[in-house]
Amino acid sequence: MRVNYCLSYWTPPLAPKFALDLETAQIEKLGLAAMVSLSDHDNINAPLLLHSLPGEKHSPISVEWTVPCGEQTFHLGVHNLPAATASEWMQILAAYTSNPDSRKLREILAALHAVPSVLIVFNHPIWDLYGVGQEKHLQMVNEFLCENRAWIHAIELNGLRNWMENREALRLGDRWNIALISGGDRHGAEPNANINLTNATCFDEFVGEIRLDKRSVVLFLPQYAQPWKHRILRSAIDAVRHYPQFPLGSQNWDERVYHPDANGVLRPLSTLWPNGNPPSAMRWGIAGLQMLGRGVFSDGLRLAWSEPDERRLALEEADV
Repeated sequence: MRVNYCLSYWTPPLAPKFALDLETAQIEKLGLAAMVSLSDHDNINAPLLLHSLPGEKHSPISVEWTVPCGEQTFHLGVHNLPAATASEWMQILAAYTSNPDSRKLREILAALHAVPSVLIVFNHPIWDLYGVGQEKHLQMVNEFLCENRAWIHAIELNGLRNWMENREALRLGDRWNIALISGGDRHGAEPNANINLTNATCFDEFVGEIRLDKRSVVLFLPQYAQPWKHRILRSAIDAVRHYPQFPLGSQNWDERVYHPDANGVLRPLSTLWPNGNPPSAMRWGIAGLQMLGRGVFSDGLRLAWSEPDERRLALEEADV
């Protein structure tokens, strides 16, 4: 069976409650009350699942929306959708992703903006996802903002992107007079490397601080000072690690990767192996990846990938 990269996908190792607890614990260790907005790509399953748990009824319903724009694709964080209409909104967003149209995009963004509790964030705007070339990508980013600036409430400083990208995002926010906000692509087991500091007592109030007052204080945490490539490696290792404490069906990496079967039905990769086990080459490849995260290998890579100049430039530009 040929690998279908377009239809296959993987899910992060941490279930929504585990991810929420991880982020909450990091914030509470600082002596702060935690508000966490969890989002997945193009679905709201995680926040809806959280809503079914005791004490989580007020968790924001949020999504990272895939927005095709010509040769490029952007990601918008749409946070705090109203619970009563969240599923309807997801149908609208999914329809646009399947059949993009710039005029329709403006209508959707304007309608989202008309909901006072909703926060629209331009996620990792400097990341050239489709490899169109950085100069062309930045031109497309500015064209996108030229058309849609009125409905973009914040630009993300991403806790899992590198110093250079976040410096460029900072400049972008300054150029377009858009607030900056913390966020991240935490696909492993590390909590996000930055958070927002706020006096808001609920997420609606926090949205008001960003949308109306353009007031945002972003705190970068110690893990962001670690070499970026090493953090990416650790995230990849987390993605393929065995988690015996997790519920059955999510402990092994191939239970968290989905691929169409012979009939086109998406199923966990673990159910599709011809002999019940991954091919030996794949097992050895994963073992090699895990080895890089241990002992002398990990320490050597951390040293080789150190980036003191990048950190210095970022701190100078942010006037820290």
